[in-house]
Amino acid sequence: MMAQNEVVVVGVDVAKDKVDACIRSLSQRQTFPSTAEGRHALIRWLRKHKVGKAAMEASGGYEQDWAKALREARIEVRIVDPKRVRSFARSAGRLAKNDPIDAEMIAWFAETFTDAPGQAFDAARERLVKIVNARQGLLDLQTSLKNSGEHSVPDVVQKMQARLLKKIAVEVAKLETAISAMVKATAHFAELAEIIESVPGLGKITSAGLIATMPELGQVNDNIAAALLGVAPYDDDSGQRRGNRHIKGGRRKARNLFYMPCMGAATQHNPVLKAFYDRLIAKGKEPKVALTACMRKLIVILNTMIARRQKWDANRYKPSDPARLPPSACPA
Repeated sequence: MMAQNEVVVVGVDVAKDKVDACIRSLSQRQTFPSTAEGRHALIRWLRKHKVGKAAMEASGGYEQDWAKALREARIEVRIVDPKRVRSFARSAGRLAKNDPIDAEMIAWFAETFTDAPGQAFDAARERLVKIVNARQGLLDLQTSLKNSGEHSVPDVVQKMQARLLKKIAVEVAKLETAISAMVKATAHFAELAEIIESVPGLGKITSAGLIATMPELGQVNDNIAAALLGVAPYDDDSGQRRGNRHIKGGRRKARNLFYMPCMGAATQHNPVLKAFYDRLIAKGKEPKVALTACMRKLIVILNTMIARRQKWDANRYKPSDPARLPPSACPA
């Protein structure tokens, strides 16, 4: 039985043509079609049962219309990481390796882990996300073409690839200009960008990417910020065995976007982060392990800076002793 003041949570399993909704605490289930009327019907059903929060997985964009409709109806929406839900379900003995995750499991996960808050709908941020993702898609295509160009291919294919690469570079530049203009023209983006870009080694595209993909920065504790990025180490212990710690989960796009700027900051541009990185290497840490630790340190610093609305201050973020860092806190 629910406590009197406990928020009622619904789990929403989003597919292309429909959604399955489950209010686990009330043993209520319903399916709604992916239409405007279906969204209105879902909202009426949720209001009938006094639901205050909806949790749904990121589903390749299919969840966006549903999330927007729920937020406009003043229902808090939390987009959850599918990997975390799957891990939770398997740990509870409710899911085999290839079983689908259902609405009940999403609801149970959201009821159990209330760490990350739901985000209010922000039309400007949604637009920024789409532009940032489009740029990253072009960069991925660029990398693929460059890699294929390393192999022996006919001249006509080489020329085609060269033309495409040239065109992609032009389009990437256009998107970067659009991203910078949008951040500058949006007051709350500009304020965040000024804080992020005050960190040596972080530029306009990195700040825009973090604004788009990590809206929780400054609103959650440091452990959650690291987990959202996917750089929080998790134990792999069993009984008396002490396994290596690994990072897992988190937002892959945000982590990929953050990786190269953090590498530049840790090895060249940011004296505080470089000192931390060098100390880890001197203690025998592998470069990838040291860089992961730097990513975690930097996202925690940014989380604090944004929460306090403070710009970078090297004296405030002097390196701490990394001696306690586990020897294998590296990506799984």
